Amino acid sequence: MYRSLLRARLPLVADSLYSPRSCEARSNVVGRMEFSRMFVEGLGHFRSWEQSVARSMQVQIVNALCSGERDQASKLLSNLGHGNGLRDDDFLFILDYCARSPDPLFVMETWRIMEEREIVMNRRCYMFIIRALSKGGYLKELAVLQQNLSAVHEIWKDCIKYYNPSIISLRKFVWSFARLSDLRSAYNVLQRMVALALKGSASVRMSADGRYQSSRLDIPIPLNKRCGMTENGYSGLSALESIPVKIGEQKISTDSLLVDLPHIDNATEHSTAIPGNIPSVDEGNNGSSPQFSPVADVPRTGGLYLSAKQVLQSDPDMVDMELDGGGFGILKDIATLPVMKILRWSFSDVIHACARSRNCELAEQLFLQMDNIGLEPSQHTFDGLVKVVVSERGITYGMKVVKEMEKRSLKPYSATLATLLVGYSRSLELDLAEALLDQIVESSSKHIHPFNALLAACDAMDQPERAVRVLAKMKHLKIKYDIRTYELLFSLFGNVNAPYEKGNMLSKVDASKRIRAIEMDMVKNGVQHSRISMENLLKALGAEGMIRELIQYLQVADNQFCHTYAYKGTVMYNTVLHALVEAKESHNATEVFKNMKSCDLPPDAATYNIMIDCCSIIRCFKSASALVSLMIRDGFSPETCTYTALIKILLANEDFDEALNLLDQASTEGIQLDVLLFNTILLEAYLKGRIDIIELIVERMHQEKIQPDPATCSYAFSAYVDRGFLTTAIEALQVLSMRMISEEESVLQDKRIYFEELVLDEDPEAESRITKIFKESGEYLASALLNLRWCAITGFSISWSPNESLWARRLSSTYGPRTPASWKAKT
Repeated sequence: MYRSLLRARLPLVADSLYSPRSCEARSNVVGRMEFSRMFVEGLGHFRSWEQSVARSMQVQIVNALCSGERDQASKLLSNLGHGNGLRDDDFLFILDYCARSPDPLFVMETWRIMEEREIVMNRRCYMFIIRALSKGGYLKELAVLQQNLSAVHEIWKDCIKYYNPSIISLRKFVWSFARLSDLRSAYNVLQRMVALALKGSASVRMSADGRYQSSRLDIPIPLNKRCGMTENGYSGLSALESIPVKIGEQKISTDSLLVDLPHIDNATEHSTAIPGNIPSVDEGNNGSSPQFSPVADVPRTGGLYLSAKQVLQSDPDMVDMELDGGGFGILKDIATLPVMKILRWSFSDVIHACARSRNCELAEQLFLQMDNIGLEPSQHTFDGLVKVVVSERGITYGMKVVKEMEKRSLKPYSATLATLLVGYSRSLELDLAEALLDQIVESSSKHIHPFNALLAACDAMDQPERAVRVLAKMKHLKIKYDIRTYELLFSLFGNVNAPYEKGNMLSKVDASKRIRAIEMDMVKNGVQHSRISMENLLKALGAEGMIRELIQYLQVADNQFCHTYAYKGTVMYNTVLHALVEAKESHNATEVFKNMKSCDLPPDAATYNIMIDCCSIIRCFKSASALVSLMIRDGFSPETCTYTALIKILLANEDFDEALNLLDQASTEGIQLDVLLFNTILLEAYLKGRIDIIELIVERMHQEKIQPDPATCSYAFSAYVDRGFLTTAIEALQVLSMRMISEEESVLQDKRIYFEELVLDEDPEAESRITKIFKESGEYLASALLNLRWCAITGFSISWSPNESLWARRLSSTYGPRTPASWKAKT
């Protein structure tokens, strides 16, 4: 395509130079040449001055970064970005420094300014950016390069237009299309390779340097000028591999284009042109996907796919052979060993591309085709199949593939085992995941991902002891931590106390030592904080109640992240605000909120809900109402937690009537009421001795079909006990425990025999069995059974019809079902 444009331009230039009209105007041109020369020289001097200024500013910026003066470096970078006539070279020194440091945050800041000024970046700029981001562990936060897939298609079309490519050439195209995730094109070219091998004309030899080469020259017989040939000729793939092609501002060989193109998602829109009479779609199917033999069936995912059988049948020069009967099964009798190796590599390339595109169906079909044509899969082939199967079918199917490898006496790669380890980690099967650690023997840094996955699973299951063993294994294999590892370390070890435990002086000192140790290791390995690591650090400080350190680190996060990522900055501020409210630091929370607003960070619904909850500390319903108004003005509707916080403020002021009005308003507006909201009222009613409120709320929960939880039972039971109504307390506990199991009496009757055996069992281990049910079936069921067992031990009979209880019937007749207004009248 580029050569065609070049051929089109050259004649136009020649015509303009030697036409009569140009000869007449030649004297006028000469007259203007002296002025043009002076003007160009002036521009050159001006550009030289601009370059010297830009180079000086780059040096100042790098010196500021080396001195740790990041704010000054950012100001200088902003000044540089406001210059005129900027080019990519004016930022190259900065990008180079960021790549060597590495400094991923500043490289992103530099990149953002270059994009704002619409500066076209060369290959070196992209290389430095990628290096800085990858070394710093930030590669997932952006897509850097978007190579042109259509260029590969143009080369392919030109290639097959003038000659039949060899199997070596086809191998390069398969690799290119596979890396670009164009599965349709990769599949179709792969089938041409299979057909060529089955024809018996694919001949490959070994070069002096040990590389495979085609035994025939890839030089086509020129057709004629009517077919697009010029006097310069078109020398096929040999020329294709040597003639430089201009892409952007650079000239690169098409050979490097076919080898170094990176992965591009969503690039399957292009179809590959197949020469000859091969049909792209079966005419008998009205444009639908054709049906092929088991040799190379088209996957049911759709698209224009061609089988090797179709390629053979459509080419009159192909040898006549039997194609039915379940497959060819004859490749090993026709093809040479080098040809089979090349085919295996190409099959593996496409299967790995299927793994990246999560196309399990096509990968499985290609694997079966290899078996049909007698091509033995390699460890690399199995590695790609395991990856795609695990991602789509699950870890169990992945293990079946590994078992198949073992049957063939093939040892899985460490990368294959790493894929299985990640699968087990994501399904939280930690024992099986950890068992695979000892089998991973390679110490390459590319295998850090499975270790991070297992650490994340340890974090999710709150198992820091297991995480310590994982870290010891990483140290043994000399695997360097990346930013994701440090993010998980702050989450796993940043705070000392278990959840729901307040920090004390000893735990705060220990947590401070841990955080300092993690940060020192980050500095040692040249890794800077990411947004997630900083957020996890803030959570750890908040959990320990380390308010002073929390505010200090918020200022650091504010300078590094909050202004660059406004939304992420809001999330960080919410983390700090939540911790301050939990620590009842209302003044600090108010100051942080004001600072957030002054910095133009947009509050979200969570921010407003946290601050409304903060108003319950100072018992100011007026301030909470003002926040609700701001919340609605910013487009956020009040949620269940909003009403819970507002009701909490009213209850703190003992305004039960207004709290019940607000509860009715929430129900009228369609807010989904939950047990936490009702428990908020029950707790305050218990503390104030308001049994009437407790009975009203319990009946309201029953009418709304909201199941009680252990806190509900505790508040109601304790309120009756404190007033001396012991029998009523036991009866209420039984009813609420039954409702914890189920609100439907039919469910209770169905499971009555099984539950009754557990509750009335005199075996001392009965409670342990109930605790086991707690572990497997959830907290509510276990708590309910333990409550009922305690009632039975105290001598009370157990009724499995809670609605027939005298206490339940009294509440129903007194408080429901009626309108909210009549409920309030009863109080």
